[in-house]
Amino acid sequence: MIDKIIAALKAQPHAEPLTDQQQINREYRRWRLRMMYSMMIGYMTFYFVRKNFSMAMPSFLEQLHYTKTDLGLVLTGFSIIYGVGKFFNGVIADRANPRYFMAIGLLGSAIFNIFFGMSSGLIAFGCFWLLNAWFQSMGWVPCSRLLTHWYSPKELGTKWGICNTSAQFGGGGIMILSGFLITNYGWRSAFYVPGIIAVLVGLFLLNRLRDTPQSLGLPPVEEYRGEAHITDAHEDTAESMKEVLFKYVLTNKLVWYTSMASFFVYIVRIGVLDWAPTFLKESKGSSLAGAGLKVALFEVSGIFGQIAAGYISDRFFKGRRAPINVIYMCLLIFFMFYLWKLPLGNPILEGAVLATIGFLVYGPQMLVYVAAAEFASKKAAATATGMVGVFSYFGSAVCGLGTGLLVDKWGWDGGFMFFIAAAVFGTLMFTLTWKHRSPVLEKLHAKGR
Repeated sequence: MIDKIIAALKAQPHAEPLTDQQQINREYRRWRLRMMYSMMIGYMTFYFVRKNFSMAMPSFLEQLHYTKTDLGLVLTGFSIIYGVGKFFNGVIADRANPRYFMAIGLLGSAIFNIFFGMSSGLIAFGCFWLLNAWFQSMGWVPCSRLLTHWYSPKELGTKWGICNTSAQFGGGGIMILSGFLITNYGWRSAFYVPGIIAVLVGLFLLNRLRDTPQSLGLPPVEEYRGEAHITDAHEDTAESMKEVLFKYVLTNKLVWYTSMASFFVYIVRIGVLDWAPTFLKESKGSSLAGAGLKVALFEVSGIFGQIAAGYISDRFFKGRRAPINVIYMCLLIFFMFYLWKLPLGNPILEGAVLATIGFLVYGPQMLVYVAAAEFASKKAAATATGMVGVFSYFGSAVCGLGTGLLVDKWGWDGGFMFFIAAAVFGTLMFTLTWKHRSPVLEKLHAKGR
């Protein structure tokens, strides 16, 4: 079955190579820009048909009389399907044309958002949202393939960080749009309108995206950027599923270390996102509106944190991702402790600390995907990032239940000890990859370039 799907979405073959260097340079500049803005618009729209659920939850509680447990089960199911789907769709994406793969994922999410908006029963809600989770898992893995083929190892951290900001823009944008729609037109409009937007953007992706540079007659990006004298002419596409899984991912200890690090990073990230408003209200005397504003600062500062982490790892650590991750994580441990022990009556300082935590947590959260893609090579970039996604969203699931149980039993002291312990273990996992980088960059470094 999977092979039939792959055959229908198979990667585009190499075109006749261009020979005029001026034309190659011109075409590369044009297509690299086009790939970047198309991926960003596309992935931002995935958030439009995903985070609208959170904004509609108060309406489900008030109008449909569901319990928090009911909705929590739907959210937990979404996280599990999304995480598992990232891995399986990553395997397919490494051998598929991302132009069609990403567009189909967005169109599928759009359809099930519209069906969700037409429903009211809990079983229908669960079914449609879990199906949405599977199509959502088709969003980032094709971006991983595109990023590793259109941007070279020396610049990949920076470019990945820029592209990844689409998650923050999409998450923030749908909060504003859904708030307006629900207030004026009811909760169903928060699924219909984003669904229609997603259909239009899905068609936009079909028009804008292409597969690898070689499919357009361009040389591999390492040759274009002068970062490698010898490249594998067939590196753009893995030959078999077995090769992807066993040769590049499942037997690659660096991918495992990175995935485990992401598990712990997500406990901290999701812990702050989900629990900071409650913590600030109960322990710091903040109003709910004030707590929401402070958590918004956490998200906004994350945009700058991930771009900075990508740039620093490219520019100063020559493609080694672990050193900046360890620096960020050590600072994160300090500021999580500081937030925990911050005295009452410091709302401005609370906001500043949360903004700093956002800056620090989103750097490693982004770079784990970059590192995994590089450790696995371009042949298996989507599969490797899919595996990281599985660990990430299992971390998210553990965070939700674990934090609730610990806070109920030991108060917020228990919750923060949990977050800080996760940050410590994440730091240790990053140190295991301290000396490693992309094989291409290792080759260049060995030559003293």
